[in-house]
Amino acid sequence: MDNHAEVREFLTTRRAKVTPRDVGLPDVGRRRVPGLRRGEVAALAGVSIEYYSRLERGALAGVSASVLDAIARALRLDDAERTHLFNLAQAADGSDALIRPRRSRLPAWTAPASLQWVLDAITAGPAIVRNGRMDLLATNELGRAMHASLYERAQGPVPNFARYTFLDEDSHRFYPHWATAADTCVSILRTEAGRDPHDRRLHDLVGELSTRSEEFRRRWSGHDVRLHGAGTKHFHHAAVGDLELAYESVEMVSEPGLTLTIYAAEPASRSADALALLASWAASTPAPEETARHS
Repeated sequence: MDNHAEVREFLTTRRAKVTPRDVGLPDVGRRRVPGLRRGEVAALAGVSIEYYSRLERGALAGVSASVLDAIARALRLDDAERTHLFNLAQAADGSDALIRPRRSRLPAWTAPASLQWVLDAITAGPAIVRNGRMDLLATNELGRAMHASLYERAQGPVPNFARYTFLDEDSHRFYPHWATAADTCVSILRTEAGRDPHDRRLHDLVGELSTRSEEFRRRWSGHDVRLHGAGTKHFHHAAVGDLELAYESVEMVSEPGLTLTIYAAEPASRSADALALLASWAASTPAPEETARHS
């Protein structure tokens, strides 16, 4: 991806989201575009307008961490956006000096037996492993059952949440709050693009989705990013109906670039009953052939 364009569009879209009132500045004069002016961001960050304008044009190479922090504060970036800015600066600089070293990634990945044992030991809720491209790589039995439609309708050898969300109408059934799910999906892909800008398979996926889905193109142009940690999600499973599940996601230290997500239902809730029914349904369903997994 073009780093200069990524930087320019990210900083421009963040600047457009901050109003003078947000940062305690008077709203003086007619504004041609929403949000802060470049000069206002420069003043808040303590740099010259010429310097900030150069940065917003994409020239982040060599920028110090203190300047990036100042810009992040001026634009009121959240943790995910700040990390994305530093990732973009790292890509422009060509070094790891600005953030912690990136972990190595293998060109292909297969779930080791020990990881599958751990997943299978989780029996009270679905557990899944995905990468930053939203490929579904490994699950426990409940995770496989919950995402049965994703496996059955996979457009390729590996089920992919992004393709399912934007290219398969069935996703509107599976995600009752489809727009929220779509926003989250794109934000994760955008975050991964900043973290690993040279991932060819990610480039190809974004190109495919941009070509085939107007909903994806619109969201991708927003340059929104997020850290996918914890929360609540809603699903509608074809066999057991509605599920409202809490989730926790953690990066896998032993498998750089992969994320483990575990879901759970509130005890004694309708969703807990539905999960129990799903477990029974999964136990009575013949196991599918092993799906090839790639990172």
